[in-house]
Amino acid sequence: MISHLIERKLKLSPPLTRNVVVQKDLRVPMPDGVELLADRWMPRSGGDGLPTALIRSPYGRRMFGQILARPLAERGYQVLIQSVRGGFGSGGVFDPMRQERSDGLATLDWLVRQPWSDAIVLYGLSYLGHVQWAVADQLPPQVKAMIPVVTESALTLEFLRPDGMSLETPFGWGVLVGTQERPLSMLRQAFQEKKTARALRTLPLRDGDVAAFGERSDYIQDILAHDADSARWDGFDHSARVADVTVPVSSIGGWYDIFLPGQLRDFEALQAKGRPARLTVGPWTHAEFNSTPIDEAVSFGLAHARGVQPSDRAPVRLYVMGENAWRDFSSWPPPGYSPRRFLLGSGGKLTMEPVGSSAVGGALTTEAAGPSAAGDAPAPEASAPSADTYRYDPADPTPAAGGVRLVSDTGRVDNTVLEARADVLTYTTPVLSQDVEVVGEVSAEIWFSSSLPHADVFVRLCDVDAEGRSWNVCDGLVSLTNAVEPQRADVRLWPTAYRFRRGHRIRVQVSSGAFPRYARNPGTGESRATATTLLAADQTIHIGQSAIILPVAGGADST
Repeated sequence: MISHLIERKLKLSPPLTRNVVVQKDLRVPMPDGVELLADRWMPRSGGDGLPTALIRSPYGRRMFGQILARPLAERGYQVLIQSVRGGFGSGGVFDPMRQERSDGLATLDWLVRQPWSDAIVLYGLSYLGHVQWAVADQLPPQVKAMIPVVTESALTLEFLRPDGMSLETPFGWGVLVGTQERPLSMLRQAFQEKKTARALRTLPLRDGDVAAFGERSDYIQDILAHDADSARWDGFDHSARVADVTVPVSSIGGWYDIFLPGQLRDFEALQAKGRPARLTVGPWTHAEFNSTPIDEAVSFGLAHARGVQPSDRAPVRLYVMGENAWRDFSSWPPPGYSPRRFLLGSGGKLTMEPVGSSAVGGALTTEAAGPSAAGDAPAPEASAPSADTYRYDPADPTPAAGGVRLVSDTGRVDNTVLEARADVLTYTTPVLSQDVEVVGEVSAEIWFSSSLPHADVFVRLCDVDAEGRSWNVCDGLVSLTNAVEPQRADVRLWPTAYRFRRGHRIRVQVSSGAFPRYARNPGTGESRATATTLLAADQTIHIGQSAIILPVAGGADST
């Protein structure tokens, strides 16, 4: 029954067999004497000698075995799924990410010595993909391919940037791993998510872990106290190993995934070294299960494990949202797209900066601009101000709506309610007379000042459809100091592949937060871990030179 449910839910092709067996609690010794437990999934007959998919997980073996191991064991693999150190019966203490290189190499050394094991494929998503990068530069010859899914080589560090802390995801993950082995934890998940959401408002935030699940969490305390540059995170960053990988890699990501920027950086490193790698990015969020990873494990992983080339395809395959179609490209970022500046103007206008004669500029009609923060605005008069203002209050923070998150409110959502807030400004093009295609890295340059030295700038790119609904495409945030003086805030948004359709409009939101995805800026300069005072600030956007930079098809000459 489980096999049929997974096949139907993920829209998988029928398996070779549904008759699989599991050898439970195999003991894998580590050099320090600790033993890690693993389950071996295989067809009931003929399992020995099949290619082995190695999955190393902090989330247990039984449920993840059904979801991840079973489909592979039914389709030509045997699967070893191992619980990492300190969890679900494995010995030692769980120290997230830090121990995965030494334990991963020891596990591979054990696996290649098993009489039933031959060719090996590394497989898994998120943390289960990060552990692949931890060992990727020192693989034994039996490893034939890697399939890292929605993951990157420097897990956690993007969340802890000194110039912009993502709070919700690492905090929520700390709660997850701190509660997942409690009785009935799966049944209590919805209740726990609500409790965690309330805990994210705790002041001081260092007490949030106790508020969320009744215990101190070393990981949560550390993400609050140490940014990405801290020695606390030594051993987390394996990005220097990526270029030394020699086995074929198939990397699978999502446009609304929390790890996408790092995953694309890893692919670019492989690409620059000429390594055998390919990239697939779909319209997915982080926890959105679909058939692509399993299909790739079968078509790409099994082929390499058997010593044959998989079916030929382009190195980069991207789902272009808006067009809602898969497209093949030769590289990332793909050729044929040039950066174009769209200027934030008075009256809520967004206009393409002229560069000679621009056919893309011709895609914008002369109709009035779309709604600003206060709704539809008339065309500005000549005396229109060169700045727009709003008030940000961390006691009533601008909320996150969809986007790159792990909670249910994730991905592409209607931003109408968010854009009605007084602390969200919007700048909108006229109606497009032709499609405008954007594929690649997106950034913004926002000239900004505040009544307080410490402030954040959040920028979101949206597609306004013919009915006037605004749908988020990608976004990003940067934290500023000395913001009292006007300065340029350089905001790196998530990469994207999106076609803005004829009859739609391109919109840019500017605000000072997206809570709780990003930690709210208290405005005091205090540590976010210990701050208890929240100060409201008057924020100013200096328009005219503020811009979002979009990689547009054909650059200045394209429509």
